[in-house]
Amino acid sequence: MIYGIGNDICDIRRIRASLERHGERFAQKILSDAELATWAERSMRWPDRGVSYLATRFSAKEAFSKAIGLGMRMPMTWRSCEVAKAASGQPKIVLHGALKTWFEARQLVAHISLTDEADYAASFCVVEKK
Repeated sequence: MIYGIGNDICDIRRIRASLERHGERFAQKILSDAELATWAERSMRWPDRGVSYLATRFSAKEAFSKAIGLGMRMPMTWRSCEVAKAASGQPKIVLHGALKTWFEARQLVAHISLTDEADYAASFCVVEKK
């Protein structure tokens, strides 16, 4: 049974402007430790890909927060929600801390899809009750 659906579109230029204004502190607010390491690696090699990576994660977390019906309020936080990759390359949601406890108590499972183009990143999330 579907618990919730969320989607989000993010202007990559806005993310770039936030990075220029706030530096790495902005990425540290949005990304989990594992995501932050990937972002730093990509940013060093390909700065534009680093910005796109941050924008897709921002968009995915917004879509997920809408699908669970909490928005950005506790226990949902930027860093407690991580977008990782399955062995197949498929994106997946990995939760931490109080958000993980809240999500598991409701017996939920999330499916996430993300994409980006030159100026936009978009995400779609479906959350099901097991």
